[in-house]
Amino acid sequence: MKKIYSEGNSEGKTVFSENKISISGAGNPPHPTAPPGQKDVRLYLYYANQCDPKKCSGKKLAKFDLVRLYENIGQTPKGAILMDPRAEKAISREDNFKKGIVVLDCSWEHAEETFPVLDQMNLQQRALPYLLAANPINFGRPFRLNSAEAFAAALYILGRKEQAEKVLSKFNWGHSFLELNEEPLNDYAAAKNSTEVVEAQKQYIDFDTDE
Repeated sequence: MKKIYSEGNSEGKTVFSENKISISGAGNPPHPTAPPGQKDVRLYLYYANQCDPKKCSGKKLAKFDLVRLYENIGQTPKGAILMDPRAEKAISREDNFKKGIVVLDCSWEHAEETFPVLDQMNLQQRALPYLLAANPINFGRPFRLNSAEAFAAALYILGRKEQAEKVLSKFNWGHSFLELNEEPLNDYAAAKNSTEVVEAQKQYIDFDTDE
């Protein structure tokens, strides 16, 4: 399994294995935004208690009441989107996020045994596309996002840019995440579905490989 959000160091990349089609950015509508006055997407953090609480970005968000933290798997909201690096589909604006977004906060060492615990919970499993981390531990490294970055990336792609900015505002490095990933985030947010998100990420993976 490839882990794409972690509070510590991790290895590997997630590359989606979907049938891909050619897309043209000109044919996609501009980045969608939430209508004025619309409620924030509900955010949930399943905390596996495997990292240093003082360095946990998810726990910090819970402190500011931006996410709901829980340690009992039974509290996982059924039908929500689970950010899961094992997922066969990438998150996209076609996804239904009315039930909220769930991020699993666990260590890389225990990821193999922890993620499957959520398989029984009737969640929409989605993976994040190629993005660079801006957190101090993994700055500039692709796919090594922490929990706050995972929430922000998902929100941005779903058209909730303002809520993504609110999440990142609690970290002095938060603005760097959007600056580092401005172009790919806009491309992913403009994509109509998972297949187009996967196609859009190819240029960034290829560029990184060329480097």
